[in-house]
This record gives sequence, structure tokens and C-alpha cells, in this order.
Amino acid sequence: MTLRPAQMIAGVFFAAGAALLLLPIEGLSREAAMGGALALCAIGLWATNAIPEHLTALLFFLVAMVAGVAAAPVVFSGFASAAFWLLFGGMIVGAAVRDTGLGARVAGALARRMGVSYLGVLSGIMCVALGLAFVMPSSVGRVVLLMPVALGLAEVFGFEQGSRGRTGIAMTAGLGAFLPGFGIMPANVPNLVMIGAADTLYGLKPVYGDYLLLHFPVLGLLKAITVVIVIRLLFPDRIRQGTTTDARPGPMSGPERRLAVILVVALLLWATDFIHGVSPAWVALGAGIACMLPPFRLIDAAKLTDAVQFRPLLYISGVLSLGAVVATTGIADHMASAFLQVADLAPGRDAWNFLAVTTASIGVSLLGTAPTVPAVLTPLAEQLSVAMGLPLATTLMMQVPAYSTVLFPFQGPPIVVAMQLGNVRMADGIRATLVVAIITILVLLPLDYLWWQVLGRFDG
Repeated sequence: MTLRPAQMIAGVFFAAGAALLLLPIEGLSREAAMGGALALCAIGLWATNAIPEHLTALLFFLVAMVAGVAAAPVVFSGFASAAFWLLFGGMIVGAAVRDTGLGARVAGALARRMGVSYLGVLSGIMCVALGLAFVMPSSVGRVVLLMPVALGLAEVFGFEQGSRGRTGIAMTAGLGAFLPGFGIMPANVPNLVMIGAADTLYGLKPVYGDYLLLHFPVLGLLKAITVVIVIRLLFPDRIRQGTTTDARPGPMSGPERRLAVILVVALLLWATDFIHGVSPAWVALGAGIACMLPPFRLIDAAKLTDAVQFRPLLYISGVLSLGAVVATTGIADHMASAFLQVADLAPGRDAWNFLAVTTASIGVSLLGTAPTVPAVLTPLAEQLSVAMGLPLATTLMMQVPAYSTVLFPFQGPPIVVAMQLGNVRMADGIRATLVVAIITILVLLPLDYLWWQVLGRFDG
């Protein structure tokens, strides 16, 4: 039997895990070795997608319990996290946005107003994706909602299958539904993993508005502009002659109006959580429940299983639980010690500290999908905070610029989903993500550091 590359790479992770478990390492307890070995195996499977991600999560739960790596409350802690329930509620809201047609209406209206040019279409799609990130806390849901609209626009403007314009539109929708969302706290799974782990491990609850101010100007807005420019240059094309966008939709239906009310209320509650203190997770869950209760009745409660996909829920619970297991078994302490010896972190060296932590986080993200970064590094945040002389909250937030830097499509599952739906070649997808990542590292991350300086986030 011939092994696929993904299986061979996963085998390397398994070999590393076996070595950690079997070879004597000074100061490493048996419990820490077991936790580290399990973490390496799980990350290897998630990184390569050698088996479906939800099956990896189930295997993680099974092995952790059978081998006694940690107690059941730790192994299954991901199910109790606010991040799990935020994604759960977001799926229900996303299904309502899709089924009522409100998402398609908003997408079409915004895209038409951006003008009948290729750049205008790309900009319109990005604006829609960015707008949806504020009201739809699921990047996969945004991809599923936006891709049919984007591909429909490609048909209207004459971009045939395989054309550069169609590839550009599909990649703009995929990258736009994922990358700028890192600047909005409840918009992407890695954000949810980080805030969930911060809550579980340290009792810290990041505030929506504070997170938005810190990350959105660079990682959201400037990243969105960067994506549009890169796609326009990599996949140049022009609108075909004879296309038109004169058609106008009819008036909003009753379900669309009712859903708009729910989304406006949810957005207001998300944006003002620093006042009322209600977690974004419970706002999302409340919005999802409202979609099923009278007087809204946007989704039949009997069809809840159609709206909620349990595979991504198992995946995020597994990733969250991995972070808790890594922290509890003590392997995180050994990882922190090794990193601190190499990185030479010290109070007052803000630029170097930011570079070192960001680089290390990007390195971790290359070993897995973006959610593995907060799962692995959040348990190290307390030690890193002491070494750098920075507040724990600032140290935690240093992960975001890193895990939002996606070098290859596999690091962002929503991008892969978008490429599959849009029939985009892997080579084209890698070109797009790699160029955006290079610009991010060389331009956006230094700008992000300067923005943090302006906000005084490095003041100990």
C-alpha cells in the first residue's frame, strides 16, 4: 500500500510523539510525556487532515481517557467552553441568514453598488464578507453563504469556469470570509479557541470592543484591502462586454425583516458587552434560540440537526480540550522553558518580544491549522508574560497577528472549503495565501506593532 504525503507527514508526528514517550528526557514526568505525545499525534492529524478532523477529536478523547492522560473534566473541558456554545449559536444564525435569503440580498445589493468593474466586484465581495463577519460568528458559514453569491456574480459578469476572473472572485470570497474576521472577536474559530482557553485557564474574558480596537484596524481592515489588491494583481481580468446588473430584488420578506431585527440586537449586544458583561457566546446562543421561537420562527426547531453541524463542534471541542490537557499534564511548562531559553525574552525589549512570540506562533501554525496556535500557546502565556514583563492580556493577544497569518490554504479550513466550492486549483490557492502572508509579515505586522504602541499595550 502506497502512503499519501499527508499520511507520511502524520507518521513523522507520531514518531516524534513516540520518541517523547519512550526516550528519557531529564525533568520530564511520565504524565507530561503522555500529554505531549498525545498532543503531537493530534496536531499531526489535524495538520495533515490524514483523517477527518472530527474523527481526530474523537480519537483524542478516547485515547486520553483510556490512557488516563488527564481527568475527565479536563479531557472534555472543551464542551463547557464559551467558544463551543458561540459556534453552536452561530451555526443556527448562519442557517437562518442563508435560508431566509437575507444574506444573498445584502451581498447582491452591496456588490452592485461597487460598480461594474473587476476591481469593483472584488471590492464588493470583500465588503460583504467583512460585513457578515460582524453578524455571523462562523467563517465556514460565511463561506457557504457567500460562495454561491460570488459564483453567481462570476456568471453574470461573464467569467467562465477556469478563467482568472472566476478564480479571483472565488479566492476573494474565501479569503475575505476568513482572514479579516481575525480582527473581530467572535468571527473565527481560532479567536474562539483563544478566548475560550483564556477563560478556562486564567479566568480572563476579553471584551469585544477592546479586542476590536486592538486588532481590526490592521488585521481586519488593512488585511481586507491587501487581499483585494493581491487578488487583482495575481488574477487580472476584466468584465465581459454585454453584462448588466440592472436587476433589482423585490421588497424584503417577512422572515428577512424578522431576522434583521435579531441580527441588529445581537450586534448591539456583542458591541456593548463591556457594559452588560454578557459573553458573546450567550448572545449568539440567544440569537439562535430566537430564530426558532415565536414570533420569529425562522427555523423549524424540529430541523435543528440540519442547521447545526456536529463535526466542527467536535473539532473545536477537541482543540480546546487539547489546550487544557497540555496545561494540566505539565508539558506546557517544559515547552515554555525551552522557548524562553532560545528566545531571550526580557522586559523592555518590546519589539524583540513581539517578533519572537509572533514568529514562534507562526511556526506552530505551520504544524497545524490556525486553531492549534491558541490551543498550544495559550497555556504558555503566563510564563511568557512574566518573562517579558507585560500584562497577561497583552501576551495572550500576541497570538492573533500570528495565527491570522496563513501561509498555505490547509492552515485555514474555510479557505479549503471555498476553493472546493469554487473549483480553484491548489496551486492558485497557495499563490494567493503565500503572497498575502509575505505582505503581512513584511508590512502589516510592523504596522500592527506600531498600533499596539500607540494604544499603550506594552506598558507593564
